[in-house]
Amino acid sequence: MRVFVTGTSGFIGFHLAQRLLADGHAVLGYDGMTAYYDVALKQARRELLMQSGAFSSAEAMLEDKAALDDALGTFGADVIVHLAAQAGVRYSLEAPEAYVSANLVGTFNLLEGARAYPPRHLLLASTSSVYGGNRRLPFSEADRTDFPVSLYAATKKATEEMSHAYAHLHDIPTTCFRFFTVYGPWGRPDMALFKFVDAIERGQPIDVYGHGQMRRDLTDVSDLVEAIVRLMDAVPRTGQPVEAEGVTDSLSPVAPWRSVNIAGGQPIGLLPFIEAVERATGKTAIRNMLPMQPADVVETTANPALLQALTGFVPNMDVDACVSNFVAWYRQWTGHHPAP
Repeated sequence: MRVFVTGTSGFIGFHLAQRLLADGHAVLGYDGMTAYYDVALKQARRELLMQSGAFSSAEAMLEDKAALDDALGTFGADVIVHLAAQAGVRYSLEAPEAYVSANLVGTFNLLEGARAYPPRHLLLASTSSVYGGNRRLPFSEADRTDFPVSLYAATKKATEEMSHAYAHLHDIPTTCFRFFTVYGPWGRPDMALFKFVDAIERGQPIDVYGHGQMRRDLTDVSDLVEAIVRLMDAVPRTGQPVEAEGVTDSLSPVAPWRSVNIAGGQPIGLLPFIEAVERATGKTAIRNMLPMQPADVVETTANPALLQALTGFVPNMDVDACVSNFVAWYRQWTGHHPAP
């Protein structure tokens, strides 16, 4: 199978590409290599992928429609997985224009490319942040997602809505998966685990928002990749919803389109998570307790019933194992590439 993946130099895209290559697929990675965080980390991921003869790389921005069309047309993808985006809830308060450019214009260009070169299945990354002001837990795909509390969430909601329109108008089978806080080796420096480990290793304080009362449904990146790979074969078909006890399918009534949560439904508190980091590093964190930030939510918890019905799989986050794996990778990485 030939798989076109945007964002293979990013955290999740790198792990997905590694898995696809190990499974014997050909992968074309499309990356903009932006400076949102350390480009050396992105380059190192790409260099590892380039060791496989089945991997090829195109370096250009999603906003460059001609380059994107050329890459899609030349490669001839069976499946497209769109992961590249401007990520981060808090950064959307600082640089909102980056989210409009990458997540709206970039995704539009990707959808136009999928229309011109239709894949068997188009999969796009969304986020648990689309649930926004929804206070009903756990989050189910059938819940309303009309109250975003960050521009990041709004652009991801738009990704879902635009892809639904294209699925309906052009009969493109499409799955939008909603990620819930993903961690693992090669993770992003802007995320809590990297920040915590980096600060603790340096003997510096960590910022603990919400006075530590927040809870997150965490996902190990290996489980996330397993779910994505299985969802590739769960191609939506109009008029063919999942029929399983206790499951409400998000399949559209007018398009081959659905949204799917990817998480285990077992949230952990921020303070127990920090304690796991302390165990893995063997050091005690200096905690700087702070109030909630404006774009944050108190808790995220997924209902994974639809994912299980579609794939027979549910992520099962072993927090201590995941954090220990990350710390081992972090120490190896910073031993050769001092963290900025």
